Amino acid sequence: METPISQSWSQSWHWEAIDPSRNVARAYHLWIQTDLFGWTTIERRWGRIGSKGQGVTQSFPEREQAEIAARQVRERRESAFKRIGVAYQKAE
Repeated sequence: METPISQSWSQSWHWEAIDPSRNVARAYHLWIQTDLFGWTTIERRWGRIGSKGQGVTQSFPEREQAEIAARQVRERRESAFKRIGVAYQKAE
């Protein structure tokens, strides 16, 4: 099955949590897009700012499933203040 370019799409988010007094400098990137085979993928990368960090990619056959998973990741980032004491802010 071939996915036409007109059906491909992508979204991305980037957050940072910075507090020098607590020695916190974290970055989190989230991409959701359609791959060449028509599956929807979510790629996440996180780690200390300036380091290589870590990452994971998940694939979903349906776009709706990927959007649910991406929403859960975004909600988790919103609760960072409770866990690490510093809230994530949107970054450019």
